[in-house]
Amino acid sequence: MNLAVKICGITNLADAELAVELGADFLGLNFWPRSPRCLTVDAALAIVERLRGATGLVGVFVDEAPGRVAAVADALGLDLVQLHGNEGPDEAERLGSQVLKAFRGLPAPGEPGRYPSAWGFLVDVADADGYGGSGRSWAWSTGALADSDKPVFVAGGIDPDNAAEAAAVGAFGLDVCSGVESSPGRKDPELLRALFRAVGRG
Repeated sequence: MNLAVKICGITNLADAELAVELGADFLGLNFWPRSPRCLTVDAALAIVERLRGATGLVGVFVDEAPGRVAAVADALGLDLVQLHGNEGPDEAERLGSQVLKAFRGLPAPGEPGRYPSAWGFLVDVADADGYGGSGRSWAWSTGALADSDKPVFVAGGIDPDNAAEAAAVGAFGLDVCSGVESSPGRKDPELLRALFRAVGRG
């Protein structure tokens, strides 16, 4: 398939609808309390009720108890749950094939194999203290995941100016957040349009 695009950090229906109209394959809804893009379940429900079936809906969690992740996913009818913290294989396996496991920095050889049930993987900028959305870019790579038979996203500082370069690493998709924002949690319509043009989707 063509390069997939995931627009993460969605906080409102208007941004969500525009992203889908432009061709977003996935939307990321953040449930990490320390994120400026964090949503309550009720706020997320207003978005997913309008867009369920129109795009992939991904809940983003950081070191959350698997039981709560599953409860939120069930309540909202999420397609995937992105584990973006230090969750290990045991936590991921409890959530099964809905898991999009994120690595902050390239995983060591063999590390992805410890997540056999995961739907796919995401590689973000190496940041010991942060959990995405920083706007920091890096030399995007899929590393040990290059030959994975599962979908692999690259993330980290991707914006309209460098999206084509990020896409060139051959990943399944791009994960874009702050690079299309006017402020944390508010997407800029023109930057969104420019992003999709940059990857040949507009």
